[in-house]
Amino acid sequence: MEQKYAGDVSVNKAWEALNEDPNAALLDVRTIPEFQFVGVPDLSGIGKEIHCLPWQVYPHMQVNPDFVNAVKQSGIDENHSVFILCRSGVRSISAAIALTAAGFKNCFNVEQGFEGPPDEKEQRGKVAGWKSAGIPWKQS
Repeated sequence: MEQKYAGDVSVNKAWEALNEDPNAALLDVRTIPEFQFVGVPDLSGIGKEIHCLPWQVYPHMQVNPDFVNAVKQSGIDENHSVFILCRSGVRSISAAIALTAAGFKNCFNVEQGFEGPPDEKEQRGKVAGWKSAGIPWKQS
């Protein structure tokens, strides 16, 4: 089966690419409550801002009908690398497929997402993902 986006990368590879490529962008596609209460990646140390644009609309979790247009209006260039992050690396695949279909050339899914899978206590953010990797993040 043909992959419908550029591929999957680890959080460490995404962080490395964001540091090395001045045109690379990080797109967080979680919901607004997740941005507000769970936290977001912090790119200020590398002189970048994260793009927080929900793939699904809370609380009903329907696909955001304005998602592709919102990404285009955010200033993310269709020809540059876009690293797409969600909670655990599932919604970001759907977002990567949609953006690739809309003409974006280099959409990468960030595996394990921001929080990764639950641990033995059913808590996220401890065994894999952006938070557990020690990559900068902040909570509002």
